[in-house]
Amino acid sequence: MPTGDHLPSETDGDLTPGQLPDHVYNATLSPWRAAIRTHLVKTIAQESIAIARLQTLLRHPWLDKYFLYSSTLGTHTFFMIALPILFFFGYPEVGRGLVVVLASGVYFSSFIKDLVCSPRPFAPPVTRLIIGTHHLEYGFPSTHSTNSVSMALFIFGQVHIAYTVHSAVSSQTYWISCAILTLFAITIVFGRVYTGMHSFTDCGMGVALGAAIWGAYVVMHKLWIVGWRLDHGSDAIAFVSVILGIYLARWHTVYIDLGDKFFESVMPGGQGDVWTWEEQVRWCILAGTKVVFGIVVIFIWRLLAKSFLHAVLPPIFRALAPYFDLPHRRFYTPATDYGRLPVKSGLHPIPSMIDLPGALEVSGVDGSELSRHVIKRRGLNSNERKGKDHDEAGVGINLESGKSLEIGSLGTRATKEVKHYDADVLTKVVVYSGIGIISSEIMPLFFSLMGWGIKAW
Repeated sequence: MPTGDHLPSETDGDLTPGQLPDHVYNATLSPWRAAIRTHLVKTIAQESIAIARLQTLLRHPWLDKYFLYSSTLGTHTFFMIALPILFFFGYPEVGRGLVVVLASGVYFSSFIKDLVCSPRPFAPPVTRLIIGTHHLEYGFPSTHSTNSVSMALFIFGQVHIAYTVHSAVSSQTYWISCAILTLFAITIVFGRVYTGMHSFTDCGMGVALGAAIWGAYVVMHKLWIVGWRLDHGSDAIAFVSVILGIYLARWHTVYIDLGDKFFESVMPGGQGDVWTWEEQVRWCILAGTKVVFGIVVIFIWRLLAKSFLHAVLPPIFRALAPYFDLPHRRFYTPATDYGRLPVKSGLHPIPSMIDLPGALEVSGVDGSELSRHVIKRRGLNSNERKGKDHDEAGVGINLESGKSLEIGSLGTRATKEVKHYDADVLTKVVVYSGIGIISSEIMPLFFSLMGWGIKAW
């Protein structure tokens, strides 16, 4: 099993981020960063054995599915679907607050990942269950744990205020809500250990970070995001861009004084506390229509905007290159070095949630079921990319109904590198800023003009 003295290198056939020989990191990182990483690697080596024993005791097909699929509740695709609903039904302050808390969690956890370059639990001995490409990032801390705790505490704060200050919810609703939030946080955090994606230390730091972010938000009420550098992973770029769009929309609605005229309208339904059966049915149908229509509009925007920007931005970059020194991210191919963006360049028009549950991309190693499906690689620094005689890649298979993929031994890997392009970053900024504007201003305004109302009651 890997230890702090010898980690797998490219020649060992394992390209997992953070698992190159120690001398690579010692030569690259500053002394204090290298010291932190060395300590974490030793801890992870010990915890990997404990996690493997835990999996031996607890692994069950039903639990595999439960923790594997519940992990999607911590992805930005899920948040892209769930968060707009708060704006659709007249809770803009709650929506803005939750977006800021979640974006802070993604940003700061991604920052720490890149800071210490710590690997995930070693497989083997750990068996790793994976959906998507999160295993191609560094491990410490767990972003899923950070977001689940910060979101649970944020929602608890809202429910607690509604119960204690406004008496808007009953005692039964309050305690049921607390139980659901507790179950949600425990499921996500423990699931990261169960699936072999994170160590106990990763999750512990994620929980602490999530609680700290929520505490900071409570103290400051609004965490203003000014001057953040968008260089810590695509999830961080997406979330910070959503914040940009939401606050641009907020400024615009105040500037043109839309106010109560449009955003305070109430959905058609019964009056008071007593509703007839017909009124309840009508309200439910209208609420479902709002959700489906709003989410479809967001997905259409995401598809069309990405396709358009991928076609337009590279020629613009090439035209400006002779006259301007354009900003350029490390490991991203400039437009002057390619003709047109490939159809699949790591920034997919339709999010993976569309494919659930029939064609989930599951990344890992299982020699009997490999299909050479190339996936993007993030989390490798420049020294980890040097000297490769073969390209970087991962392996992926489709998760069929009733089947989970487990990773416990090394196997054959695909060997085609997936490149990143300079147009990807600006595309994400524009697309996700647009999602923020559509969710918080355009769709609520449309619902109001259509007579569908915004506030639930």
